[in-house]
Amino acid sequence: MARLPAERILIVLFGAIGDVVRAMPLSMRLRAGYPRAHLAWAVEPAAAPLLEGHPALDERLVFERRGGARAFAGFLRRVRAGHFDLVLDLQRHLKSGVVSWATRAPTRIGFHRRNAKELNWLFNTRTIAPVEPRGWKLEQYQRFAELLDLPALGEGAPRFGLALRDEEQARVGALLAPVSRPFAALFVASTWESRLWFPEGFAAVADGLDAMGLDSVFVGGGDARAIAAESTALARTQPLDLSGGTSLREAYGVLARARIAIGPDSGPMHLAAAAGTPVVSLWGATAPARSAPFGSEHLVLAGRADCAPCYRRRCPIGRQCMQTITPARVLARVAGALEGR
Repeated sequence: MARLPAERILIVLFGAIGDVVRAMPLSMRLRAGYPRAHLAWAVEPAAAPLLEGHPALDERLVFERRGGARAFAGFLRRVRAGHFDLVLDLQRHLKSGVVSWATRAPTRIGFHRRNAKELNWLFNTRTIAPVEPRGWKLEQYQRFAELLDLPALGEGAPRFGLALRDEEQARVGALLAPVSRPFAALFVASTWESRLWFPEGFAAVADGLDAMGLDSVFVGGGDARAIAAESTALARTQPLDLSGGTSLREAYGVLARARIAIGPDSGPMHLAAAAGTPVVSLWGATAPARSAPFGSEHLVLAGRADCAPCYRRRCPIGRQCMQTITPARVLARVAGALEGR
């Protein structure tokens, strides 16, 4: 399909932090292909800070889901008033399909019927070709760029467009002031309980990193506090615990300054990858073939169990797959990554 004329474009991806990060390279290609178009992104509050001041965007349309049906009706009126003529529905669910349809844009592109959920495909006018259901999601988003014949932005790594303001960089520097050596960022939380590793593992890794000449810094939101606190208490060394003490953008700044980042499948994993930091990622319930962090595909560590990957949010058997990922395996992968740099 040749590039369509468009003056007002909307990306619909409310999604998790990791999904929004992986769609940023698509927004950069859209900006290159439509340099004078008005480009907006419909997003929910959790990931919205990452789009603040993004170089590809003119507008964020933030949907406050907690407002219920009344808030959703108001949001639909808001997108309709945007007079968009091209919509890219990257969410593939009913809600995003309804938002896409409500714009009344003449061209609304979504995922193929085979890959869409909850009748999402009914609300869009065109689709990308079918994709492998558990294929690499970053590449799946790039299929929209290919359908629109958008220009590639040079060779090699995709451009995410994430950058902190000077005052945010200063805040990150202040947060990291207690750290006197190069450090590893440990992100310990995930939205699924089944993805979590164990505090005793992170404690042992922190001690091993200390022997390698690296400090350890725990980073993440409020959901990381309990695991980080237990890990810190178990460690012989004294990691710096910033969990729950940063904004999302400041967490990105910490990850960007780390020599290496370590943790399970999660939003911070993709933030670290977007910053260009090597990531040793830990996998069990989900598959790296779908979500491995860009540039660190060779550093994944997958647990072993007959049921893995199960894609269950909660594990009834104590995360046996994650138990097979030992601190020794993690530290060996860290050593290899640092030697490679």
